[in-house]
Amino acid sequence: MTLADAAVRDGVLTPTRAELVERMRALGPTLASRSSDHDRQASFPYQNWHDMAAAGLLGVCIPESAGGLGGDFVGYALVSEELGRHCAATGLTFNMHVATTLLVGQIANDMELDPTERALVHQRRKTLWQGVVEHGVIHSQPFSEGTAAGATEGYATTAVPVVGGYRVSGRKIFASLSGAAHIHNVVGKVAGDPRVRLLGVDATADGVSIEGEWDPLGMRATDSRNLVLNDVFVPEEHEWIPPGMFDQAARRWPYFYMTLSFTYLGLMRAIMDATADYLIGDRGPTARRSHPIKQQGWAEMNLLYDRAQALCYRVLAESGPDPAPAAVRRAWSSMVTTMEGAPQLASLALRVCGGRSLLRPSPLEQYYRDARCGATMLPWSVEVCLDRLGTTGLFPEAETPPA
Repeated sequence: MTLADAAVRDGVLTPTRAELVERMRALGPTLASRSSDHDRQASFPYQNWHDMAAAGLLGVCIPESAGGLGGDFVGYALVSEELGRHCAATGLTFNMHVATTLLVGQIANDMELDPTERALVHQRRKTLWQGVVEHGVIHSQPFSEGTAAGATEGYATTAVPVVGGYRVSGRKIFASLSGAAHIHNVVGKVAGDPRVRLLGVDATADGVSIEGEWDPLGMRATDSRNLVLNDVFVPEEHEWIPPGMFDQAARRWPYFYMTLSFTYLGLMRAIMDATADYLIGDRGPTARRSHPIKQQGWAEMNLLYDRAQALCYRVLAESGPDPAPAAVRRAWSSMVTTMEGAPQLASLALRVCGGRSLLRPSPLEQYYRDARCGATMLPWSVEVCLDRLGTTGLFPEAETPPA
């Protein structure tokens, strides 16, 4: 089943969203052709970002009135899925960039803000959007510090108010785009104030450094080294949203935390494509597709893929602010189904396609390694989601889902 077939059936693929997906699909073969080399070298695919910028895709979720493509959250999900089908590592880093434009755009529009706060958002996102559209500014969103799994807790990064802005210190791990982003959008807190702040750190500012080597199992082209901030000045105009809006968004727009899964759903489609190519072969009478044992494996793969895609599209169709507890439960279930389904699907593909699929240039060995990485990604890792799913519905007196 193609993305278009399933998405049309589930009502998520509007004409506008279809145009965005097609724009990414047109780049797909070019991005895919570079994936293996970047994987081997653990190098960042700068040319992919150049191509996406030229296609206008860095502004996929920036309004057309501001020079972007006008996509919404669901449109981004479908674009990310398509990108993941061709280069999953680029898909993960693209997510970090687009997530910030979503946060200051569609999600901010859905938040309860007073007139002063609303005016601040409008003013500052205009600057952010202009940088992306006119100058190709790349944003990252390194949140993880390895201290807690919650979306609004466990942040040791400090922001000290000074004249004209903040002095920020902290350390972010798995900071995707670490060497490529122009602006690192970090979260932290002011002493004595529990509200989370979203602050845009200029990558060239004094006190910014990138530490460590990047030689992971999979998703090797994300350049996710450690970002270290040592008393870095952040101007007040780079506090993109009012204090406390991030906390509100975590409570009221939890779908924001499932965006990484869209890339993995696309990776699952790539695994299906590669396996189908192997089985169909030359289409002759001895093609592997005619072997019953291969057909059984292919059937199992279809079950895994269709479950993940169908649940994801169900969640996308109902995404928006203030979801009911049952809707949030489905979002957690979707995360687990995709993030655990991807490595299961890749493992099945290796079994179906045999020993040669373990050898380069077969893409399946890379897909297998890439697929294994998703389950650990915070804040909605598989463990976090399973922990929450294990109590949902059992304690009705606590109906507000955690972020």
